[in-house]
Amino acid sequence: MKSAIGLAIGFLLGAGCRYFEIPVPSPPKLLGALLVVATTAGYMVADQYLMGR
Repeated sequence: MKSAIGLAIGFLLGAGCRYFEIPVPSPPKLLGALLVVATTAGYMVADQYLMGR
């Protein structure tokens, strides 16, 4: 549930920044965006692993 809410907020922030022409608080290139996704995924996996201990 937290992941779905976080994803929705991310999309809303991105769409809002694009609509109002505000600089996006993330890298504008695809490779930079994938780095952010990979970092977030790593954080979530580590969180799940540590919660299961």
